[in-house]
Amino acid sequence: HVQLVESGGGSVQSGGSLKLSCVASGSRYHTYCMGWFRQAPGKEREGNAALDSDCTIAYAVYVEGRFTISRDNAENTLYLQMDSLKPEDTAMYYCAADPRCWLVTLRASDFAYWGRGTQVTVS
Repeated sequence: HVQLVESGGGSVQSGGSLKLSCVASGSRYHTYCMGWFRQAPGKEREGNAALDSDCTIAYAVYVEGRFTISRDNAENTLYLQMDSLKPEDTAMYYCAADPRCWLVTLRASDFAYWGRGTQVTVS
């Protein structure tokens, strides 16, 4: 079982930046595919960015060029740097882990473990 704890959310004005962090439990974090997802009220959960153990990265088209995903395997931590934030980025943001890591994907159903989320509000 993998535990994930997100932090770094908050309220920011349009055009601002936030950096989310996600700390994972376990000794095999470095082998996992990891991803950031978000869900706004009344909407489905959608993938923002994901990467595998070799840092092959996938971005959703609506965040590419504004968001940057990265990982620190020594600290078991996943990051999401979010720049040029827009009001439509307002959502609960979740970190997710896929221990199988067959390929980099933005499909929520491919991820087995989830954090509780951190709220991002852009006004």
